Formats: sequence, structure tokens, C-alpha cells
Amino acid sequence: MKELQARHDYPVAVLCSALGVSRSGYYAWCERPASARQRDDERLKVAIRGVHAASRQTYGTRRVLAELRAQGFEAGRDRVDRLRRTMALRCRQKRCFRVTTDSEHLLPVADNLLLQDFTASAPDRIWLTDITYIRTDEGWLYLAGLKDMCTREIVGYAMDERMTQQLCLRALGHAHARRRPPPGLIHHSDRGSQYCARDYRHALDALGMRASMSRRGNCYDNAPMESFWGSLKNELVHHRRFATRAQAIAEITEWIEVFYNRQRRHSAIGNLPPAVFARQFYQQLRSAH
Repeated sequence: MKELQARHDYPVAVLCSALGVSRSGYYAWCERPASARQRDDERLKVAIRGVHAASRQTYGTRRVLAELRAQGFEAGRDRVDRLRRTMALRCRQKRCFRVTTDSEHLLPVADNLLLQDFTASAPDRIWLTDITYIRTDEGWLYLAGLKDMCTREIVGYAMDERMTQQLCLRALGHAHARRRPPPGLIHHSDRGSQYCARDYRHALDALGMRASMSRRGNCYDNAPMESFWGSLKNELVHHRRFATRAQAIAEITEWIEVFYNRQRRHSAIGNLPPAVFARQFYQQLRSAH
């Protein structure tokens, strides 16, 4: 409290006079034991600070509250928000990033099969994909990723110093080897030349995937993937300076595999981490049979 801080700068008598209280009343207040509510607040503060650190300073009040309840703490959103403000805990702020899509080409374009309906009844039914970039002292590093719309997990990715069709093919191969999806999966991307190229379209056909593409210049047609890039940039990339591409690759891989897929709570799946949501989905599926 400001009054307690001020007593180190001014005599107690001066402070008591300014506040209109007696010195005996002030000392009685100092010696009064903390209330049960105050003790609970202090315990909750410790837990909130722990969640803030474990989330890599990325959680807002809602995700903090979900994590606290998972740990057995009973608290309302307003109370958690108030305590976060008293401790000056804030999320990392978002920054803008540029678009990497090259859609000025004459390659064939697939129809939009989703029309912004990103609902998937099970894992490996709809994957979204896109490319983004990361600055390093050695130059740009490009990242291609694929995101499952049921679990919100990043199922495949690849990184390279060049933004090529081969980069996207490597990410697709990583996702397929990892998940082995059944035929008929909808693979949705923007109209970038990498995704419209012949070899990439042939790879989709060979894997039994149905190509779907966003409408021209409509970022909302691939919004969940754009949201992932925003999280990656806001929570990691914009707060780091990567001396080398190898350093960036190592830290981004750790962020995706350890934090995003297995620890970070996602509001679209009931504030669960993707790996936990997937495990619960398959457990319920086995129980139903």
C-alpha cells in the first residue's frame, strides 16, 4: 500500500496528521493480523505469478483463471483481474507483420470449400496452412505450418531461408508422416504460388487430400492460421533477437512442440492445450464404443 511505502520517507507523526488518524490507531492497525480474505489473496497472488511465468507472460485473465481452476483454486474473474493489476502483470503486446502471399500468377486455383466455417468434427478432417517469416541477423527465415481445426494443434511445419514450394512440401510431408490422416481431408491454404504449383497439387492428390483456397485478398478465409502466426510473433519472435537461423529454428521448434501444442491453453477448445484436448477426444471416442 502507498501508506506503508510512504512511512519510509516521512515520519509517522506527519503521516498520521495528514491522514487524520491517531498514532495509536496506526500502530494498532499495523499489528492487526491479516484477514482470511487477505491471506487468500496473497496465496492467489503467488499462484497467479506462477501461471504468468509458466505461460511465458502470454495469458490474459481468462486463461489465467482457467489454469488456476485446473490447479484447484476457487476465484472469480474480477478478483483475478484485480490481483493481476495490483502486481502489474500484463500480456505481451501484439505487433503487426507483413503478408508473404504471392497470388499474382496464372496457376490454377482451387475452390474455397470452407467459406470461413472452420468447424471440424474430428482430428485430421481439416488442415489449414500458410507461410510466415522471421527476421534473424543472418537474414529472413521462412516458416510453413499446418494447423488441425479440431484440436488446434500444429501438425506439421518446416523452416528454410527461402520461401519455396519445397518448403511447403516438407511441411506437408512432416504433417502426413506424423498424423497419417484418412483420405478426404480438406487442405486449405491461400492462393500463394507455392500451393498452386503442379508438384504441390500432385502431392495433395497422391495423399488423398482435397485442396481448398481462400478468396483473393481475404485474410479471414484463413483466420485461424493467421491467429497462430500472431501468437507466435507476439509471444516469442518479437521479444527475441535471433543471431542465426539455427537459433531461430531451435527456439521456434521448442515453442511449437513444448509450449503451443502441449501447454498453451486455447480458447476455441475450452481453454485446454491441444494435446490435452486430443487425448480427451479419443478417450471419449473409445468410451462411446
